[in-house]
Amino acid sequence: MRAHAERLDGLGTTIFAEMSALAVATGSVNLGQGFPDRDGPDSLLEDAIAAIRAGANQYPPARGVPALRQAIADHQKRFYDLAYDPDTQVLVTTGATEAVAAALLAFVEPGDEVIALEPYYDSYAAGIAFAGGRRVPVTLRAPSYRLDLDELRAAVTPRTKVLLINSPHNPTGTVLTDLELQGICDVAIEHDLVVITDEVYEHLVYDGLQHRPLASYDGMADRTVSISSAGKTFAVTGWKIGWVTGSPEVVTAVTTAKQFLTFTSGAPFQPAVANALALGNDYFDALRADLQSRRDLLANGLTDLGFEVHRPAGTYFITTDIRPLGHTDGIAFCRMLPEKTGVVAIPHQVFYDNPTPGRPLVRWAFCKQPEVLEEALNRLQKL
Repeated sequence: MRAHAERLDGLGTTIFAEMSALAVATGSVNLGQGFPDRDGPDSLLEDAIAAIRAGANQYPPARGVPALRQAIADHQKRFYDLAYDPDTQVLVTTGATEAVAAALLAFVEPGDEVIALEPYYDSYAAGIAFAGGRRVPVTLRAPSYRLDLDELRAAVTPRTKVLLINSPHNPTGTVLTDLELQGICDVAIEHDLVVITDEVYEHLVYDGLQHRPLASYDGMADRTVSISSAGKTFAVTGWKIGWVTGSPEVVTAVTTAKQFLTFTSGAPFQPAVANALALGNDYFDALRADLQSRRDLLANGLTDLGFEVHRPAGTYFITTDIRPLGHTDGIAFCRMLPEKTGVVAIPHQVFYDNPTPGRPLVRWAFCKQPEVLEEALNRLQKL
């Protein structure tokens, strides 16, 4: 008997699980998996506690509690001037990962091609496989990680159904420019493609740059599945509260798939996130400033240690080239690192179909307390 379905071939245990387990086993500073080592705003936590005590512990509505759907619609209007009906154009999901999976299941037929920006978050490959699609990478190449629009156009075939776009981009930290975003829109409109856009790092953009959703471009409102979540913005990655916005038809399609995955979840967390989305601009400004200072702390330290550092414009990950230190294989380097230095990082090459461009690249998370980053840098001096 075959051990598993063919669609699971090549998936296995995620690199995050492997490296996090290695961090625990070796007592290492974990700069691998991207989760903050602090809690979100006190008001958010207290609102969740209050919701639990008030009895919000059973199934919430399938599309999400009304207060959160309204808050998401208000957020999209406030930051991007995008108008959504909270009853028909907003869906609450069990994190952005489920939202991406449900969107792929909703729009990808077996044999359809899905173009994704490579390197890509590992769940993208799994989601495409589960839907029976075939992923087609368009590579963002070091050190600039800019999107080659000619390469994007050349990747489209008659079998192409979906563009899976991630900006701000994990793991490279690039923020797509207006020219790149307009180019994506032109391709999508010309070939009548659905665009699934993962925007979970929308508020983690630095150096005066701003995130602009693809749904805000002309001709994109009815073909874009916009996805985000509370985890990165409010440092509650374990709550798994995400959302989808789009046309009524788009949201209904994603809901049809999503309802048979988790149906619904996070009852006491949903009203808490609703209140957090309404926090003043001072919260979002302070979040960006704080993370930018941590980015600079880690980037400067890694530079001093001899790495070639690719300073990100967004997210909370820094990519380095390890070749200046005499290493060429990121997986071997990251498996050696905990025992030798007591630090964990993530090799880039696991995010590629063709691992060659990512082989000498390693990703480090800077969403940690400054003293943790400094301790990691001290330990890395053993290199």
